Amino acid sequence: MKCSILKDELIKGLSVVSRISTKSITLPVLNNVLISCEKNFVVLSATDLEIGVKYWILSKVEKTGSITVPAKFLLSLINLIPDEKINLEIKNNTLLIESKNYKNQIKGLSAEEFPIIPEVKSDKIIEVKPQQLTEGLSQVVDTASVSQTRPEISGIYLALNDNVIEMAATDSFRLAEKKVFLSKKVNLPNLSVIILQKTAREIINTFNEKTGKIKIYFSPTQIMFESSMDEIDHPYIRLVSRLIEGEYPNYKEIIPDKFKTEVLLEKQQFLNQIKAASLFSGKINEVRLKINPDQGIVEIFAQSPDLGQSRSFIKTKIKGKKEEVSFNHRFLIGGLSNIKTKEIILGINGEEGPGIIKPFGDDTFLYVVMPIKSS
Repeated sequence: MKCSILKDELIKGLSVVSRISTKSITLPVLNNVLISCEKNFVVLSATDLEIGVKYWILSKVEKTGSITVPAKFLLSLINLIPDEKINLEIKNNTLLIESKNYKNQIKGLSAEEFPIIPEVKSDKIIEVKPQQLTEGLSQVVDTASVSQTRPEISGIYLALNDNVIEMAATDSFRLAEKKVFLSKKVNLPNLSVIILQKTAREIINTFNEKTGKIKIYFSPTQIMFESSMDEIDHPYIRLVSRLIEGEYPNYKEIIPDKFKTEVLLEKQQFLNQIKAASLFSGKINEVRLKINPDQGIVEIFAQSPDLGQSRSFIKTKIKGKKEEVSFNHRFLIGGLSNIKTKEIILGINGEEGPGIIKPFGDDTFLYVVMPIKSS
C-alpha cells in the first residue's frame, strides 16, 4: 500500500470512524481502523460488531493494500502534524506516515483479522435529507430506555407510511414521536424497524452537517445509511447497523386526543421556571403545576424539607377546568428541550391520564408524559 492524502480530509474521516472503534480485550482489532488504499480512494473502516462504518476519501494511490492500526491513536497523531499533505505506506505490517517534516511508524495488525462490514443489498430503499433525518432523531433519541428485559423499548422505532417516516421512543413513563415528511411517496407498506439508540446517535453525529440525500436500505436484520459524494456518483459515508428484534408496543393507544385542560405557554419561560423549581424538587424530582383557568395563571411549585420551596407564576391562555398535577421535572425538561417553537401547548388529563407537550403550530412532534400520582 502506498498513497498520499490531504491531512484535513484524513482527520474528517478518522473523526467519524474512531467513534465506532471500541476497546476490546478479547478482540483487539476492534480498537483499530482499517485503512485501505483502493483505486482513487483511501477507505477508512471501523466496527464494534453491532455498527460498522466506512468512509471514502479521494486520494492519489500508487499501490493498493490495507492495514489496521489503533484508531484514536492515529487521529491524535494526525491532528498534531501541521503539514497539509500526508503519505501513507505499509512495510512489514507497519504503517509509515510521512509528511514534509515528520516520519512516523505505527505497528499494525493484519487486515485479514478485521471483521467484514456487511453491505445491505435490498430493494427497500428510501431517500431523505440529512437535516430532516438527524433533527428528527435528535428529538426522540434521549427518550428511549436502556432495558435488558424489554430490548424493544431500548431502541428507536421507525415506521414508513406513504411519504412519512414516523420516529418514536419511550421508556414507559414518557414518549416522543416525530414525523419526517419525504419529498415523494414510497411504496413500502407496513415497513417498520427498531434501531439501536447508539445507532441513532451515530447517525446524528455522522450526517448532521452533510448535504444532498441519504439513502436508507432496509433488510430483515440490518439497516444501512449511505451518503454519496456530490461531485461523483460514489459512496462517501456508509453506516450499517443491526436491528433490534421484537415487536414495538402500540404506543399510539396511549396518546390522548382530548384534554380536560389545555395551556398555551412561552417555551423558554416555562422551561426556566421548571428548572428553577427542580432545585427544590427532592428525591422523587416532583414539580407540581396548579392551573387556574379563571385567573389565567399557571403556578409551578416544588418543595424540599432540607432546602425550602419554590413558587413561580405564568399568566397565559388556558382552556378547560382547574387542575393540579405533578410531573417528574426531568421528563418535562427533556420534552421541552426538544421543541423548536417559541410557544408550546400543554395538555392535561389530571393525575390519572397522560399529559402531552407539543409545539404550537407544528403537528410533526409530540411528547407524552405520565404524571406522578398523589400518595
